[in-house]
Amino acid sequence: MSFSFSFIQHTIVFIFIFIYNCNIVYSSTAFVAPITRDPSTELYTIFISFKTPLQPTNLLLDLGGKFTWFDCTPESYTSTTHHYIPCGTSLCISLASLACSNCFRQSGPGCHNNSCALFPENPVIKNSVLAQALVDSVALTVTNGRNPVGQMGLVPNFVGSCSDNSLLRGLPDGVSGLAGLGRSNYSLPAQVSSVYASPNIFALCLPGVSSASSGAAFFNTGGPYYFLPGIDLSSHLIYTPLILNPVGFTIITYYGHPSDEYFINVTSININGKPVEFNRSLLTIDDNGFGGTRLSTVTPYTTLETSIYNAFVQVFVNESAALNLTATDPVSPFEVCYAASDVYSTPLGPAFPVIDLVMHSEDVFWRIAGANSMVSVAREDEEGGDVWCLGFVDGGEKPRSSVVIGGHQMEDNLLQFDLVSMRLGFTSSVLVHDTNCASFNFTDDPGV
Repeated sequence: MSFSFSFIQHTIVFIFIFIYNCNIVYSSTAFVAPITRDPSTELYTIFISFKTPLQPTNLLLDLGGKFTWFDCTPESYTSTTHHYIPCGTSLCISLASLACSNCFRQSGPGCHNNSCALFPENPVIKNSVLAQALVDSVALTVTNGRNPVGQMGLVPNFVGSCSDNSLLRGLPDGVSGLAGLGRSNYSLPAQVSSVYASPNIFALCLPGVSSASSGAAFFNTGGPYYFLPGIDLSSHLIYTPLILNPVGFTIITYYGHPSDEYFINVTSININGKPVEFNRSLLTIDDNGFGGTRLSTVTPYTTLETSIYNAFVQVFVNESAALNLTATDPVSPFEVCYAASDVYSTPLGPAFPVIDLVMHSEDVFWRIAGANSMVSVAREDEEGGDVWCLGFVDGGEKPRSSVVIGGHQMEDNLLQFDLVSMRLGFTSSVLVHDTNCASFNFTDDPGV
């Protein structure tokens, strides 16, 4: 934890240097932001600049979030460019506001009369509060795809929501809100794209569990995405369509609106080339919005509907046995574990059966090797020894989504969300290309 805190301090210093020693640009360009993994919560945060004067701000990264929200408690929010959105205005209506809010204390951020109200959500504790919408300035670091170039791009009228600090419960220490990257018109990537008249394309490269450095988020660009030692990961992308779920589920449901989350068309699952047998109709989204495969950065490990999970585990255990691996006592929340001393190491992680999520075509699949399928767990009892556990969990008999691809399975994979062509680009593990998601050059020295 001490190293993680030190790294966050280093990142904040880096952002301060950029804020006070760079030019502001307004033309169409590409942006980059660091992503960190919080080991205590197994969640991801993104650093942006916010308010006036610009301040480095650490937010929970929520891939499916409808909009961005900030803690607006008076002691934590000071900005000269903040303003509210009056009820009944076209902007308020476009936000699908369900309420109009008044305030009975001194006027300020999150406290105005006749103010457009929203329901920001904490997806971790599954809680929501009534809060006022807000408009303020956001800025991101400009990149050429290789490293930052000493400039910031300003979004001067960024629309989001206030919240109170009760919604910070369960989130990583040091965050002051949530960055929503969902499919709505008011997500972070959508607003950046709109201001700069650029295609709404963004990419995420989440850092791995053992990484001490940050991963990267790219906005307004389809590439290149260069990672040391000079690997352009955009050249390794494979594409599959993004699927629209016609029914959006939130704590406070916005009736009549499709889901803001990202779904893909997984059609089957293979382990070492062996098909996992289950009811394939579970992979299709029904008229009520249930089923299908969703991507989530706020779900630590991939969840599978119970019948899929049971069949999946059976094939995985059988294929592991063929490698002379025998399951040992499990460690919660996992149900299948193996003694680490029995497992060989490879450049792609521990040597376990390979998992393929097959997409719309048999030759289009997301391959998951040991680094992303297994989780290293240190046993509390010394006699048992450390174990590798299968990082997939039972999602229950009637979950909203039959498959939820979690953060661990996305780590060290580049994912590109192309909202113009409505497709997901994915690389599978970038470790096969002798790089990782923590290898983006966040210094302004192109020679690094």
